[in-house]
Amino acid sequence: MAVRVLLMTQWFDPEPTFKGIVFARELARQGFEVEVITGFPNYPGGKLYPGYKMKLCQKEQIDGVNITRVPLYPSHDKGKIGRVLNYVTFSISLMLYGLFAKKADVIYSYHPPLTVGIAAAIVGFFRRVPVVNDVQDMWPDTLSSTGMVSNKRVLSLVGKVCDWVYKRSAKIVVLSPGFKTLLVERGVPAEKIEIIYNWCAEDAINQSQNVEQSVFKADGKFRILFAGNMGLAQALDVVLDAAALVSAQVPEIEFVFLGGGLEVENLKRLSQERALNNVVFLPPVSMAEVGLYLYSADALLVHLKEDDLFKITIPSKTQAYMAAGRPILMAVDGNAADLVSSSQSGVVAKSGNATSVADAAIQLFRASDTERAAMGENGIAFYKSHLSLVRGVEKFGSIFKLLAN
Repeated sequence: MAVRVLLMTQWFDPEPTFKGIVFARELARQGFEVEVITGFPNYPGGKLYPGYKMKLCQKEQIDGVNITRVPLYPSHDKGKIGRVLNYVTFSISLMLYGLFAKKADVIYSYHPPLTVGIAAAIVGFFRRVPVVNDVQDMWPDTLSSTGMVSNKRVLSLVGKVCDWVYKRSAKIVVLSPGFKTLLVERGVPAEKIEIIYNWCAEDAINQSQNVEQSVFKADGKFRILFAGNMGLAQALDVVLDAAALVSAQVPEIEFVFLGGGLEVENLKRLSQERALNNVVFLPPVSMAEVGLYLYSADALLVHLKEDDLFKITIPSKTQAYMAAGRPILMAVDGNAADLVSSSQSGVVAKSGNATSVADAAIQLFRASDTERAAMGENGIAFYKSHLSLVRGVEKFGSIFKLLAN
């Protein structure tokens, strides 16, 4: 008999989400009976998606996966009150449904937000079902680092609730070795924690793989591409500093920024003020088009500001860059740098250090075509062996089967 898994997640397709239908569909393909409990789609705009109407419960299927949607407060407010109401109302609905739904063999809980973990723990306790918590953000650290919460008492309370949720988890899945180390330091038994690296949007990357025409002009430029959100955490002003250093030494190198974010206009202004003619900004494109840009670039850049939390974080673009098979310029200290070094898929620079980023860019430019091709091939091989969707779901499946017996 197939193991029945109840996936509890606040965000699910058609909302933009990481472990959505592709995760559930692959679990089903690997032989699990899957039901997803989620909310009515309203993220990120805070309004219900067309075709949906708030109800006590709605059943549907996406790609053969059973989806149950429960009510929540759609957050129209970018402030804290709206978000709290959004989280709490979904948690209450999730808990009420979970207590009376068909009993599962295992409950999977996606974190954040923490409120999903609380509901999963309560349902798991009363239904006598083991809970697997998938920790994608380390709370309260992320709340503090991003400035979302600064009140020390609130952060302390969140930390205590996290400890309570972790204590009641049968297994905790984390996305990096650093996350595991931090949880062990906080008293979570090491044997309770499993490391499963995230995968990327493989469909979007793969469909561009055989397109031979570049989206860039064949003008002799060596393009280093940053693709994704440009916010305070990315600290891309450092990359502009690196571009200024590179310009004087290797004018063939061009830094391309693709995407949107709170810092885009500020970065454009800084670039213009400094007359950086080796920096280009491109508007956001759909996920289906991102792969074309990744494949067309000569190298791919990851950068985050210097921060202890980011040392144990592996930015999601890392996996996409590896899958695209292009050399990586990794300017994030810690686990992400270790991943690129161990896989020999690129060069590593020091986070927040413009000179180091510039030196790494020049190193990639001066490498031979054969050396850069080897980096790309190493990235693809490492991704397939350790980071792919199939490999990740196999690891989750092993945990679910173990707990169900």
